[in-house]
Amino acid sequence: MKQHTVTDSPLGPLTLVARDGLLCGLYMTGQRHRPAQETFGERDDTPFGEAKAQLEAYFAGELTEFTLPLRMDGTPFQRRVWDLLRGIPYGRTRTYGDLAAALGNPTASRAVGLANGRNPIGVIVPCHRVVGAGGSLTGYGGGLERKRRLLDLEGEAALIPGLLRTGCDDRTEPR
Repeated sequence: MKQHTVTDSPLGPLTLVARDGLLCGLYMTGQRHRPAQETFGERDDTPFGEAKAQLEAYFAGELTEFTLPLRMDGTPFQRRVWDLLRGIPYGRTRTYGDLAAALGNPTASRAVGLANGRNPIGVIVPCHRVVGAGGSLTGYGGGLERKRRLLDLEGEAALIPGLLRTGCDDRTEPR
């Protein structure tokens, strides 16, 4: 059974969706690939207390890693990409090419981008931490302004084309 709630955030209202008590969706207003509202089930705040608390702590700068049980429904390839997203540390970024190489197929950047765009649990599964080659801000289902705000929150404010910060210092990472 699906249930949903809506919670406020610095990014605007976030719709949280759970299936059988596990978080399976986090969607922003106007998000690309957002399912139809009627697929979210009945409104019920009950299964979302911990998710709301962790999101609040994240946006306050007090939480750097989410520890929520998730239900990630997608193709096997999408789930592999989403698993890699969860491994990108807070305050760091990776390129689509980095993720493709980590999957063992360095030419799969475009497929990685498509899977990234279909991530059903934005923010918590940090697809916003994936940038274009050279650190350019590209492709975010919630809009590039929201992506920039999330990266700013995590300390990536100095992203400029050609310079991809590691989150530890101002060295550029080889790409």
